[in-house]
Formats: sequence, C-alpha cells, structure tokens
Amino acid sequence: MGVCQTLLDPSLHSPEVRDFEAALRRRVVGQDRAVKSLARAYQVYLAGLAPPGRPLVNLLLLGPTGSGKTRLVEAAAESVLGDIRALVKVDCAEFQHSHEIAKLIGSPPGYLGHRETQPLITQEALEQYHTEKVKLSLVLFDEIEKASDALWQLLLGILDKATLTLGDNRRVDFSRTMIFLTSNLGTLEVNKLMTGRMGFGTKPEEGSDDLDRRIYRTALEAARRKFSPEFMNRIDKVIVFRALQRPHLERILDIELGFVQERVMTATNSQFVFKCTEAARDFLLREGTDPKLGARHLKRAIEKHLVFPLSNLLATRQIELGDLITVDFDAASLKLMFFKERQGALVGSQREVAEEMPIVLPSSHAAGAVRALARRAPRD
Repeated sequence: MGVCQTLLDPSLHSPEVRDFEAALRRRVVGQDRAVKSLARAYQVYLAGLAPPGRPLVNLLLLGPTGSGKTRLVEAAAESVLGDIRALVKVDCAEFQHSHEIAKLIGSPPGYLGHRETQPLITQEALEQYHTEKVKLSLVLFDEIEKASDALWQLLLGILDKATLTLGDNRRVDFSRTMIFLTSNLGTLEVNKLMTGRMGFGTKPEEGSDDLDRRIYRTALEAARRKFSPEFMNRIDKVIVFRALQRPHLERILDIELGFVQERVMTATNSQFVFKCTEAARDFLLREGTDPKLGARHLKRAIEKHLVFPLSNLLATRQIELGDLITVDFDAASLKLMFFKERQGALVGSQREVAEEMPIVLPSSHAAGAVRALARRAPRD
C-alpha cells in the first residue's frame, strides 16, 4: 500500500511576514529585491531556524546615495519594533582612526577615560527595544568603507561569532541581531551603466534583467576591491539598490506629504487639510530630487517650500481649524501659492469633504483625526 504524500509550498510566507513585507513596501519605494531579502531573513527568525552562534543575518547594502538604504533599516525597525529609532546606528565616519574605537566599546582598564567613556554598543543598548513578543535587535553600520582597521577587526568577530568584547571585558551577544552595513561603493560605475535611463522622463524599463545583472556585478566588484575576502565571506547577502526614477520619486513625494499632513493633524487646535496640485508636486520634485542624489533632499525641499510657509500662515491665523488649503505653483514668481478653498470645511456640515481628500496619510491616527474634525459640528 503506497504512502500518501502531500505537496508542500515553501514559497508561502506567514501572516506576520506578509504584514512585515507590506509595511516595508509602504515605506521603501523602488527596492523590491531588498524588501524580499529582508522579509526572508525575518521569516527565518520567526521560524526559529536562525544559525546558532551567528547574527540572524548580515546584509551589505550597496547603492547610490538617496536610494533608500538607511530608510530600509528604519522602516524595518518601525514595522517590527514600533519605533523608527529602535535601532543601534554606528556612523563609521566617526571611527576613521584607531583610537576612536574607544567611543564604541569603551576604554580598557588602565587607559585614560576607562570609567568615563561609556560604550555605544552594549547588551542593554541592543535589548532596549525588545518586547514580550519580539526579541530582535537591529544594528546599522553606516558608510562602512570609511571605518578604520580597528573597527574592521571588531566587525569580523561580530559578523562571524556574534560576539563583541567591550573595553571592560563584558561580552555583547549579537545572536538575536540583524546587522546592516551600507556603502556607496560602485556608485560612479553604476551611474555610467544607468546613463540615459535616469531622470524625470524615464520609466522603469521592461526586460531589464541583463542591466540588473550588470549593475549587481559592478557594485559587487567594487565591494570586493575594497573589502577583504574574510569580510565578504561573512556577508550573507549583498543587496544592490537601484537609482530611483520618476515614478518612484512621485510615490516618495506622496509618502512625505502624508507625513506632513500627519504632523498637521496631530498639532493642537490647528488641524487643517492641504492638497497639492500637479504643478506644485512637479515643483517640489524638481527642487528636492536629482538623478545623482535620489530623494535625499526631498524632505529639505518640502520643509523649505511647504512646511515653513504653512507655519507662517498658521502663526498669523490665516489658516484656522478645519480649513481646506490648496497649494499651487506660480510660474511667474517660481513659488508655491496657498489658497483657502473652504473655510472650516472639515468642522462644518459638509462632512463628505473629509472622505474625499486626495492625500496619503501614513497612519490611521492622522486619518482618524481628519474624521474627528468632520464630526465636531452637530449633525443637520
């Protein structure tokens, strides 16, 4: 009598990982490969199959500035631990000299500053954001190519044995830690490959698998020229971030405008709703993005051209509680223009305005605030 067999599907993810991946996609734009790789590592952690005596995963993130490398780590912290700051970040530019390593692990006994120098990485720092359900830490080594040889030696031990010995001989356990290392290595070579494919007039190209492989090989070769074989052998996955194109930048603009709207809705007694015309959006994109810099300066452009004028309008009471503001661009003055479309619309009888707002809110808290404004007035 034959044995009954059931075909299994190893491509399926648990509901927690599907939610995690969806949350990353809402926050990180245009980097699907990076999101999938991180989701797979999170699934291994949840299943309890992480390799013993090693970090959960060691990821090297390569790519041009402003493409979302640091944002991916922050999004993971926000999604899993509930706080964008729930990670230990080491700016390797601060550790370009060997003696500066004392700021990271503390000075050993007998050295000047032994008791005064508090190490940046401790077991308490790793576990400060742990919860009853999630015992996971995220550590980011930013711009790793700028690190000194002393930091490289420490990293080899952390990436391989998940252990760091502090200056006072205390040990830090990294076995429940996801380690991220970012670098801009290979950016110039990758930009040459992308020449003619970047900018505001382009769209993601179909059938670009060959280009993707060339970009990956170019960035990987740049990393291998810089990093030793011992270091590269300790990396579980090298992820190369693509330069952002116009559709990606538009989605990032939606997210950033949603964050501004959330700040407005959580302010005290000054909540209002704003919407940007296509001309205003194009202006913010021109001012805040660049093919070589990605979306790094988009927040700065939004603060300068949108948030600061809105704060002036609030301070002078030209905008009041519940107003609906339209933001447009004036080609003559090359500035954003602000119009009050409906005064007190969200606290008046026209409650449908709140449901029709063409804005993207990053959290249900802000969306709930909009609906709360609409409910303030008594029903007709």
